[in-house]
Amino acid sequence: MRILFEGCGTALITPFKNGEIDYPALDRLVETQIEAGVDALIAAGTTGEPATMTWKEHLDVVRRVVQVANHRVPVIAGTGSNSTAEAVEAARTSKEFGADAQLVVTPYYNKTSQEGLVAHFNAVADAATLPVIVYNVPSRTGLNISPAALQRICRHPNVIAVKEANGDVSQALEKLLLVGDDAVFYSGNDDVVVPLMACGYRGVISVLSNLMPAETVKMSHAALSGDMKEAAAWQLKLLPLINALFSETSPIPVKAAMHRVGLCEEELRLPLVPMQPATREKLFAIMDGLGL
Repeated sequence: MRILFEGCGTALITPFKNGEIDYPALDRLVETQIEAGVDALIAAGTTGEPATMTWKEHLDVVRRVVQVANHRVPVIAGTGSNSTAEAVEAARTSKEFGADAQLVVTPYYNKTSQEGLVAHFNAVADAATLPVIVYNVPSRTGLNISPAALQRICRHPNVIAVKEANGDVSQALEKLLLVGDDAVFYSGNDDVVVPLMACGYRGVISVLSNLMPAETVKMSHAALSGDMKEAAAWQLKLLPLINALFSETSPIPVKAAMHRVGLCEEELRLPLVPMQPATREKLFAIMDGLGL
């Protein structure tokens, strides 16, 4: 089993300003994350809004994060696409930039069968550009990787990990049981990090850690060290904020929160729009309670 990181990997937002990528804000975000002790950075994953970026913008974000991180932590490039050929090309370019691995989301919109999923991930892994982290997020893609299909996918030697964001804890554990030592598992949901880590997951790829990196690190590292009492205390303390950060489509709430604390502009690209007043008020009240 190859372990790229354990603990907290941050699924970075992409800051925008006046319709363009705000590179100074992105640079500050990378530095803030590394100073807080995160274990990995994910560039242009779902939280980074790649769906409304051009491929050039998408890959420029990967390149910039790699440059600023400068080998201090692993950088994982979001390369997923519903076109297998595009995913392979994005991985090839990301490797040239110096990324350490690729996060490959389940194909969306055109979808496919479970056999098609196996073929897709095998083709990406066969290209042998970057180690593959399989990203299962059916709420976004409309397609769930079954435990049996994932078991077959993870037999490929270039598939090293799984980001499981299914929301079905029972199935998340069944996948861990079936795959065994063929891949490392990370929670893709901030609200169940500690329950999954108690059963063998090795960390989280987190939205929360954009806003509270040090606390997310403490939670995941406590679980890694076997201090489940401490880890559970963090999970419960942070749960109201986690729920608020997903009260609207992510990354809408986390960008509102990060703007409030001065980390970036609250700018999104259509069809995403700023947070609605009622959910914003609840989010900010919870932030006040945490001293943010």
